Amino acid sequence: MKPAKLHYWILGWCSMALCCWCTSDKFTQSDNHPHSWKKLYLAHHWPVTVCKMSANDCQDPPEYWTIHGLWPDKTEECNRTWHFNVTEIKDLLSDMRHYWPDVLHSSLNRTQFWKHEWEKHGTCAATLPILNSQKKYFSKALELYQHIDLNSCLLKAGIKPSSSYYQMTAIKETLTKFYGVTPKIQCLPPEEGEKAQTIGQIEFCFTKELQLRNCTALEGESDPVQADLKLGTEELSVCSDSLPTYYPSQVQDHK
Repeated sequence: MKPAKLHYWILGWCSMALCCWCTSDKFTQSDNHPHSWKKLYLAHHWPVTVCKMSANDCQDPPEYWTIHGLWPDKTEECNRTWHFNVTEIKDLLSDMRHYWPDVLHSSLNRTQFWKHEWEKHGTCAATLPILNSQKKYFSKALELYQHIDLNSCLLKAGIKPSSSYYQMTAIKETLTKFYGVTPKIQCLPPEEGEKAQTIGQIEFCFTKELQLRNCTALEGESDPVQADLKLGTEELSVCSDSLPTYYPSQVQDHK
């Protein structure tokens, strides 16, 4: 091939490759990309509080903190064609049912909760190679959950379900001292006639390198991720430092 023709052939090939790359349905990590994000939230929820929020007849919820989800900030439903397929996580099902159960629906064959979490949040987390499949996403969330080991941390600090109230500042200080970062803690506000808020969700934040970081927004960052848990008219919000905090042991308590 003559030099001139070779030159144009190379230019044409490069242009075609660049075009294909630009139109690829793979996500990029550019901060200007519509699906870009800066941190992940690993959300634990307290099953008794989840049941309290729901009109559903919740039976025997787990008496330990379970996974609510692994959520990138600032983005949701990044690929609506990437549907959940439970066969991709068949090797994880035993751990998923134990640590990431559908608290409101106890059927072992029910996968709607995981489908929701994957399609709303997992498809966005998948911009990271370490999370770019359903098996990677769910297995990494399980790994982070076991690494955090929130249940053991609270028990070691003497913070356990009780009919007595806790001070939210004491819970925050315990977690911050133990983990070295500030988590995000969410509560149900007091119902009419109550004086205490009810703890419902504790979120730990991670960088894209999956290192723990503060959940408080850094300078120039927004913090738009909401509680992502609204059942009926009840909704979680960031806990108040000034209100006593109830950590319920049973669904029927404290009505």
